[in-house]
Amino acid sequence: MNPDLRSPDDVPPDRSEPEPAGPTQPAEPAETTAAEQPARAPRRSLARRRRVRRAILAASLTVALSLGGATAWALNRFVIEHVEISDVAAYEEAQRASSDATSDADAAADATAEATSDATAGSTSGTASDEGTTASDASAATEPQITITQGTYGSGDDAATYYVADVVVSDITQLRAAFAQNAFGENITEDPSDIASDAGALVAINGDYYGFRDTGIVIRNGVLYRDSPARTGAVIYSDGTMAIYDETTTSGEELIADGAWQTLSFGPALVDDGEIVSGIDQVEVDTNVGNHSIQGDQPRTAIGMISANHYVLVVVDGRSDTSAGVTLTELAEIMQSLGATVAYNLDGGGSSTLVDSDYDVVNTPSNDGERATSDILYVTATTSGSDE
Repeated sequence: MNPDLRSPDDVPPDRSEPEPAGPTQPAEPAETTAAEQPARAPRRSLARRRRVRRAILAASLTVALSLGGATAWALNRFVIEHVEISDVAAYEEAQRASSDATSDADAAADATAEATSDATAGSTSGTASDEGTTASDASAATEPQITITQGTYGSGDDAATYYVADVVVSDITQLRAAFAQNAFGENITEDPSDIASDAGALVAINGDYYGFRDTGIVIRNGVLYRDSPARTGAVIYSDGTMAIYDETTTSGEELIADGAWQTLSFGPALVDDGEIVSGIDQVEVDTNVGNHSIQGDQPRTAIGMISANHYVLVVVDGRSDTSAGVTLTELAEIMQSLGATVAYNLDGGGSSTLVDSDYDVVNTPSNDGERATSDILYVTATTSGSDE
């Protein structure tokens, strides 16, 4: 495999994990920013950078067609963009409008049935019912509470620096996802800070790098994009709760019907029902493309739920002289120490990135700078029902 073709987590396949020396309690992080952050308007997209990237991809395709064989396959599989939806924002708006129309039609049918039932009951008893419903305006959503802190796990040469964005939202639709270049498909990438800027994020982390693969159940912002069950996933529901689930025992449509707001398909699950999941240091990911292991001390990204609408977004630095990274079990211990009752591992390695409300990268990515990825999770001040 061409070494220039990167895969999620960016981990050599022959990396092995040393025997753990026993659990080490994470140091309590020190607060570094205010608890509540103001909303910010998106800055202008870096259109020139995107045009250059697309020109490079077009040139790669030309070369691939001329070379043929394994090189053409590799470029097509890992480099060349395959756009399925070119304007995600418009697509989600259309899907929500369709869903709202269906809901309104169902509500109207229910109201008609209820009125008919009441009329029948009134006729039978000789009295008319004067009961009715009064619509109440929903209260305006409050600003998310966001606190970014820094902590250290371990000591000496094994010490690792990690960052925590503690997030409390008033409505789970303030926790959103965004795709690179506002497009859905494979190999579509962009720097996390640029995606965050376009979205107007208050805080953001890299997501599950859905665009590296064509499997998994992908539901983002309540919209189903891909329904190809393959692995253990995480789902965030419209009631603000998060759960671990087996993709192969359900479908995207069933999850939508159950109120899924976001799904994540990478893994493994780290914490479930407050307990660290066993066997996570033996999990392999994407073995079909040579990325056989995500073990050992690595940069990491994870999301965890403390309680409904209360989440922690965690990024751990690694592969440097100042931060060794952590194993999956150590990452689970960090999540558990923060109070997460459910936690899930996202794409890590060179992808691990935390972006603040100024669209600055808070941590130190292992690639000496941001690595372009396919998606982010971010927090916004508005809800899906608000005028933006």
